[in-house]
Amino acid sequence: MVDVEVVGAGPNGLAAAVVMARAGLSVRIHEAASTIGGGSRSIELLQQDHLHDFCSAVHPMALASPFFRAFELSRRIGFAVPEVSFAHPLDGGRAGIAHRSLDRTVEGLGVDGEAYRRLLQPLSDREQDVLAFTLNHVVRVPKKPEAAVRFGLAVLDQGLPWWNRRFSTDEAKALVTGVMAHPVGTLPSLTGAGAGLVLNLLAHTVGWPIPAGGSQSIADALALDVRQHGGQIITDSRVTTLAEVSDAPVVLLDVAPRTFRSMARGRLPAAYETALKAFTYGNAACKVDFILSGPVPWTHPELHRAGTAHLGGTRDEIAAGERQVNQGIHPDSPYVLLSQPSSFDPTRAPEGRHTLWTYCHVPRGSTRDMAEAVTAQIERFAPGFRDVVVQSHTTTASELEVYNANYVGGDFSSGAVNLRQIVARPVPSLQPWATPLKGVYLCSQSTPPGPGVHGMAGLNAAELALRREFGLAVPDLGL
Repeated sequence: MVDVEVVGAGPNGLAAAVVMARAGLSVRIHEAASTIGGGSRSIELLQQDHLHDFCSAVHPMALASPFFRAFELSRRIGFAVPEVSFAHPLDGGRAGIAHRSLDRTVEGLGVDGEAYRRLLQPLSDREQDVLAFTLNHVVRVPKKPEAAVRFGLAVLDQGLPWWNRRFSTDEAKALVTGVMAHPVGTLPSLTGAGAGLVLNLLAHTVGWPIPAGGSQSIADALALDVRQHGGQIITDSRVTTLAEVSDAPVVLLDVAPRTFRSMARGRLPAAYETALKAFTYGNAACKVDFILSGPVPWTHPELHRAGTAHLGGTRDEIAAGERQVNQGIHPDSPYVLLSQPSSFDPTRAPEGRHTLWTYCHVPRGSTRDMAEAVTAQIERFAPGFRDVVVQSHTTTASELEVYNANYVGGDFSSGAVNLRQIVARPVPSLQPWATPLKGVYLCSQSTPPGPGVHGMAGLNAAELALRREFGLAVPDLGL
């Protein structure tokens, strides 16, 4: 018998296990797949020695989240931090460029530069206060009200129909829109603006880092720490019912609410089960991975220096495409998120080769292969791209769910990111990680603060379980 059973070895399950093991408790992790990592897994998908991040690829939260700062992740693994955090190409060789330097970004945006500064600088100057407010459960009084107010005003500025009032150029509008489109949903929206502005401010503070050796290195660092503190990790161990782990005083579940309901087998109170049934899943992604014989031949030279690119054209074009997805339509001109990590991390591909990571937004449950639409969108801003493609591999939205049951219908956020599910993730509660079952806690990204590789859902659930079940505080997490 162990003190703590953890189901799921994704970033949040591993983070929860780190906290519990460092508190001196015996911990066992069950992972259904043959390797750990979940949303931060890296694999040789197409050819030997060509490493692809299967889900997440670029990780601003790995340097910024309170959990990873306490864990000192940046001392455990290497990161490449591009000088251009992200970029947004437009037709005619134009682009909006988000440099690490806010001053350089402002200069490049011309007449909209100072308007961009007024939007982002009050947030980047208060980075940790904004993160403390946004990366915990939102229903509480913020410790730094000024940071919360500044953030709220920025969200209202870019999350409501008057979002065009601030900027006059396509470059500035597109630059901000591309990052706000990360959560799948219609634009403008308050939730899209909130998520996007957090990522946008980090572009000018910690940057948007790419982990050396792939996103897998994040999961491996967490797993190593668990093992060093006595924890066990069992792969190919699919837990289908709570009865399989019920001997432990505490069970931490890095699973989607739908999976939790199935595991509970009728043990949940009716009201709680009804609330879980009301939890909705969002639209999805189709992932297309490429092996290239050279770098993407961008028209705009600064794109070669960007760790991430957002493709889809102008603000209006992206908003139109996202509306189509919300209507169940596959856009001919989709929003595409792209990264070429091999440009910054030579371990990803042999000399003379590159790996390219992309996905586009599609309706939930989609079985459509979007490789041609993604290729055409890249070719639009990088003529000759088709000529450097050696091989590609598509993972449809429905296949994403097969890969990871938490991605219901291909929803990589494990639950729609909307206003209702900011305060009800997965149920309305001041302690949403706790369940009505004694000792059972949810720690997936279906709980606050939601999607992303930040470890905070795992930390929040573990902190609550430590206090309630063992009378312990969170231990020191550093090296």
